[in-house]
Amino acid sequence: MSTIQTIGIDLAKNVFSIHGVDAYGKCVLKKTVKRNKLLEVFANLPPCLIGMEACSGAHYWARELIKLGHDPRIMAPKFVIPYRQNEKNDANDAEAICEAVGRPKTRFVSIKSPEQQAVLCLHRIRQGVIKSRTATINQLRGLLSEFGIVISQGRFTLQNSIDCILEDAENGIPDLARELLFDLVQRIRNANDEVLRYDRKIYAIVKHMESAQKLMTIPGVGEHSATAIVATVADGKQFKSSRQFAAWIGLVPRQFSTGGHAQLGRISKRGDKHIRTLLVHGARAVIARCKDKTDRNSLWLQKLVERRGYTRAIVALAAKNARIIWALLTSGKEYQADYVTS
Repeated sequence: MSTIQTIGIDLAKNVFSIHGVDAYGKCVLKKTVKRNKLLEVFANLPPCLIGMEACSGAHYWARELIKLGHDPRIMAPKFVIPYRQNEKNDANDAEAICEAVGRPKTRFVSIKSPEQQAVLCLHRIRQGVIKSRTATINQLRGLLSEFGIVISQGRFTLQNSIDCILEDAENGIPDLARELLFDLVQRIRNANDEVLRYDRKIYAIVKHMESAQKLMTIPGVGEHSATAIVATVADGKQFKSSRQFAAWIGLVPRQFSTGGHAQLGRISKRGDKHIRTLLVHGARAVIARCKDKTDRNSLWLQKLVERRGYTRAIVALAAKNARIIWALLTSGKEYQADYVTS
């Protein structure tokens, strides 16, 4: 039997499909394995390159395969689709993954440690609570409008006025509706307390993350941005350049180029939406406070706003901060506000 060089795994909950090839690309392993037997199978195989799609459990299996001496690689599903032949099924997916993992231009996801995933769990759960709170606020505003009560947009506007509305016995809201609306208000307040509790956890975690503290010296990068970036990309060395990192976040323009004519459009919005949102909000806060400042960065932002507009300036600063973040992570240097390249 030829020596296995590359393996593709189609991850699932209970049953996994495996496709292995030798150095010449000939299939030498093709089988289906149950979850409790997967590590046993790979423990009996020589060290090889293993590909898998980025999905639930991928980082766990990658860490376990590293312990067995293998070289696991995680890739986005979009890089696998072009290599799948015939119909979509587990066997064909495993074969496509095996083919994609060996291609030189395939980009891979960095394997995260349990500590990194724990920090990302905190961010994801917090974002879920915020999304649920926003939906509840919109539901409350919509139900109030059914009784002729319209509240201006904004979370704080509603929270500051809702008590007076529910206590007003002359506004025509039936007692049953008043009781149900009060339940929604309590749900919003509970969500506020939950978000605050998660924020305090993030403030506590960042004190033990040296890389995150370094990133927080950049204007527009706070505790949430710093911890999310460090937990997601670690040292950032999986990116070849700062522009590639900014492109991965989705802060570079889309290209519509043909026949030698380059046309740039809006930002691509690819990559990690959470990190991109945090960097954009951080940039918005910086620009909102730069009007009366005279340092070099503030003067550049003021001219940029005049020349290109407020929104474009926000995205430009977010993209610039992304490049600075990559430089700090990969070089280990400190942020310098007036740094000039030699």
